Amino acid sequence: MLPPMKARRGAHKIISLIITFISLYRNSIGGAHGTTMNGGQTNMKSTTTTTPANLDFLNDLRSKYPHQPVFLQAVEEMAYAVEPLFHDPINGDFYRKAFLYLTEPERMISFHVPWMDDKGVQHVNRGWRIEFSSALGPYKGGLRFHPTVNDGILKFLGFEQIFKNALTGLPLGGGKGETIISRVKNGIVFHFSPCTYIFATGGADFDPKGKSEAEIRRFCESFMTQLCRYVDAATDVPAGDIGVGGKEVGYMYGQYKLLSNKHGEGVLTGKSKLIGGLELRPEATGFGLVYMAKLAVEDKMKSTLKESRCAVSGSGNVAQYTCRMLINLGAKVVSISDSNGCLVFEDGMSNDDWERIIQAKQVERLRLGALENMSGVYHPGGSPWTLPDLMVDFAFPCATQNEIDGNGASLLISKGVKGVFEGANLPVTAEGQDVFRASPILYIPGKAANAGGVGLSGLEMSQNAGRTYWKRETVDIMLKEMMAGVYQQMKAAAGEDGSLEQGCNRAGFLKVAHALKELGWVY
Repeated sequence: MLPPMKARRGAHKIISLIITFISLYRNSIGGAHGTTMNGGQTNMKSTTTTTPANLDFLNDLRSKYPHQPVFLQAVEEMAYAVEPLFHDPINGDFYRKAFLYLTEPERMISFHVPWMDDKGVQHVNRGWRIEFSSALGPYKGGLRFHPTVNDGILKFLGFEQIFKNALTGLPLGGGKGETIISRVKNGIVFHFSPCTYIFATGGADFDPKGKSEAEIRRFCESFMTQLCRYVDAATDVPAGDIGVGGKEVGYMYGQYKLLSNKHGEGVLTGKSKLIGGLELRPEATGFGLVYMAKLAVEDKMKSTLKESRCAVSGSGNVAQYTCRMLINLGAKVVSISDSNGCLVFEDGMSNDDWERIIQAKQVERLRLGALENMSGVYHPGGSPWTLPDLMVDFAFPCATQNEIDGNGASLLISKGVKGVFEGANLPVTAEGQDVFRASPILYIPGKAANAGGVGLSGLEMSQNAGRTYWKRETVDIMLKEMMAGVYQQMKAAAGEDGSLEQGCNRAGFLKVAHALKELGWVY
């Protein structure tokens, strides 16, 4: 039973003071992993803090990439998670070498993207594709169009998802010459091949906001003209991300077809069903996130999500379908947000509310503050993690990196949050992570929690390669099976005394490390 709402509100201030004291004490003994800087970015440990000898390479990375704080944050988080493996008497030195090997991308591609606006004025943006590791198969990952995109942001995304892709263990079955293993479950035949894929990421510093459809189309065509020479189904398969949805993927796929004279390849995923896309692909990350939360709550808390108060941040694809599945399971979605503010639904988001949000975001491209006839209350400039009176049982950060800082994490703990499930990539700062780790809550990082999206991208590649089509119900079963498999890997690697977060990080790393050894790339 969750404590009564009034009692939880009454304990708010007392627990907040306790959390603050703990945080100050941890900082005084050098226990914090970082400090919050301007703009919500989190730096690595101060150079005055002693770094373990096994992690001395972190100092070199800080010196080389001081302008890439989010990438450094991602590397440090992972380094501290797997550092105990470096003490293994047999393989410890190898594990350390393997981790160091993974901190540098295999290839970084940078190119200019010229395009014409509706007034005939030419603009030039910068595009990237960062291919991190091919140890487990072809590169796979998203494209992000946003004015904040730079090489550091893309390196962070690529590094994070090396381990996410490893956890999915997803096959690329259906290609000619591959070994296919069939398994029957509930009357459905699943085709699995013994290969997977590893991560690349890319994008451009182009801002789609305020652009016409014609301008977005011209930019996408120019971007693919530059990128097409580096991608194909056996080498690198891009997908969507922030600022790149099904429409943008379609424009890029159309340009790829014109330039390559090829059709049917799984060279881009996230396409519409009409041109080879997969059923349930737009919903995959959000649905998979909720499936993961459901598994963890049932297993670790012996409870359910039904009637629980679930705060969701963001209002893009991931947030939209996280809300949809939570509502389907009987949870109360109490928030959704964008960069301008937050909509709060004290009694839970209704189906009508959700439909209006989908119309506004997917069709009309409106901000949440412009919506009318909603049952929720709009808070300009607000966030689900900064509103003191918004009571939350489970948090689903689905907006962007570093959206929950130490103060936001402490506020959630003080209000009795029971679990945090990351829909975005690295949405919690290092300070926020420390607060969550010091509490008994369920905390599952994005490497595992939001793996459904990249997992179904792999299934789309398999569908394209096999010239086949899977029904929505079949894909949903596959997604549930995939998330259950990720959860079991995470739980097994955590052991009896470890956290699910530790299990997630270690399981992903070990799979990639062993592949590097078998390939002879690290020895």
